[in-house]
Amino acid sequence: MTTASIQVEVASPYPAETVFKVFNNFHIIAPKVNPQVFKSIETIEGDGGVGTIRLFTFGDGVPFTSGKFKQETIDASNLSISYTFFEGDNLMGILDSINHHVKIVPSADGGCTFKQTVVYNCKGDEKPSAEVLSFEKELYEKTYKAIEEYAVAHPETY
Repeated sequence: MTTASIQVEVASPYPAETVFKVFNNFHIIAPKVNPQVFKSIETIEGDGGVGTIRLFTFGDGVPFTSGKFKQETIDASNLSISYTFFEGDNLMGILDSINHHVKIVPSADGGCTFKQTVVYNCKGDEKPSAEVLSFEKELYEKTYKAIEEYAVAHPETY
């Protein structure tokens, strides 16, 4: 099995704990701030913790219609989260799964860096194209910034 991966890093002026809390609400916030990509995110099994399965219905801004992911880890003490897409046309017919690893790293100035590694686990030798990987990296960066802006606009919640 071959793999491909992308790395996303976005600096934030906000405290790491706040960013972690906000990102844990991705399923609620993303469809509000980026509906052209995330039409809806529905919990179909679980309570939001480890093992929860969510169905993503994608919007017109991406070439996919749906994907299911399973929450693998939520580690509040290390400000990290991981989840795996295991079903859906977002696997492009060439992937077994897509693993996402998110780590929020505090910085000396009181802010943090949002770091996300996305690993595409290929069924065979065919990998997502460089264009697809670039598109997805940009999509993740824009979505993160939109989520951050939403949190700033709703300080009573975050």
